[in-house]
Amino acid sequence: MTKKYFGTDGIRGRVGEFPITPDFMLKLGWAAGMAFRSMGACRILVGKDTRISGYMFESALEAGLSAAGADVMLLGPMPTPAIAYLTRTFHAQAGIVISASHNPHDDNGIKFFSGQGTKLPDEIEHMIEELLDAPMTVVESSKLGKVSRINDASGRYIEFCKSSVPTSTNFAGLKIVIDCAHGATYKVAPSVFKELGAEVTVLSAQPNGLNINDNCGSTHMGQLQAAVLAEHADLGIAFDGDGDRVLMVDHTGAIVDGDDLLFIIARDLQERNKLQGGVVGTLMSNLGLELALADLGIPFVRANVGDRYVIAELLERNWVIGGENSGHVVCFQHTTTGDAIIAALQVLLALRRREESLAQARQALRKCPQVLLNVRFSGGENPIEHPAIKEACERVTVAMAGRGRVLLRKSGTEPLVRVMVEGDDETQVRGYAEELAKLVTEVCA
Repeated sequence: MTKKYFGTDGIRGRVGEFPITPDFMLKLGWAAGMAFRSMGACRILVGKDTRISGYMFESALEAGLSAAGADVMLLGPMPTPAIAYLTRTFHAQAGIVISASHNPHDDNGIKFFSGQGTKLPDEIEHMIEELLDAPMTVVESSKLGKVSRINDASGRYIEFCKSSVPTSTNFAGLKIVIDCAHGATYKVAPSVFKELGAEVTVLSAQPNGLNINDNCGSTHMGQLQAAVLAEHADLGIAFDGDGDRVLMVDHTGAIVDGDDLLFIIARDLQERNKLQGGVVGTLMSNLGLELALADLGIPFVRANVGDRYVIAELLERNWVIGGENSGHVVCFQHTTTGDAIIAALQVLLALRRREESLAQARQALRKCPQVLLNVRFSGGENPIEHPAIKEACERVTVAMAGRGRVLLRKSGTEPLVRVMVEGDDETQVRGYAEELAKLVTEVCA
């Protein structure tokens, strides 16, 4: 059944435009509270990133949840995966994250976690949507939900992150630069790496509500690259605004993306006989990752784009490692969702075990040239299903003779068609991508 409000990763949009408005958030809090309270006693955790609209939406959700009779525990600014973890440890029925992840400050959104720290099942999202279209009521006064604040949330999560590495771990002698994107990791990430012995230089950790993801973090790597070179650091780590994505920079200033990080972690798990199956990537994972894993005898499967689909595939196969080239990396041996800090720690451990630099570790993965072009899509007929475009995609695929891939998909968050071509020959790949993008533009006109 089609969902009216929920997308692939919660509800997201521009602040002040429906549904990212205070009145909708009030109703959403009530609907969520009613849905979870119908299953018994109800305690719900609420966390947020650092964007200014978080104050407004936190209050609205709090009022709606209380009106439905749900108790609320406020976490304040915390990384998204921290809310997933704390929801489990407090035995809450759900966790709510107020965040628009890597988007600018004038966007915001809502993500939900189940009591197990996983994405909400479809049936619960459908239940919440049905309640959103029903009249709002208020429980009698004696049954209104109570609100409290968890003051030691940061400390709890820092210790959880540190527990994902052996107690003997000491990163003494490792010089790193961390870019916190003025986002939700600004308090906890520096503490984790410093407490494990690393020498840490911190960038973009002064959030003012408006500067989240602003020319910093995993979506804007230039500042981190420059700092790694200037500081003569061993590597740099970039988080996004809500702390579920991580990218890195090696000592030469080169960007190390999610495919590279996934390969480094998977190879380390295999070498320690802890891989448990294979690796889940996505339709956007570079062909080079698939080939490099195949050389190691590691199975690889592709899920749809979106960490919820990676997680679903991991659960179905009972595998432990998966992710996206954008930097979502899921380490199921430690947690239930994509966690940027924990993924970064696993990479650092892998480097220490092999006594390799990040630049050396990624050399075993040779990326195939990949060209991604975005074509604005105004609605109407889906151009991906147009016969001329389907025929062109098939023709290009045949022409690359098994040495490349073509992928066209609609963005889940913007009115765009993404045209991706990858293969051995960069000139040929770019030519095919531009040809297909031009055809999509003509069909969309």
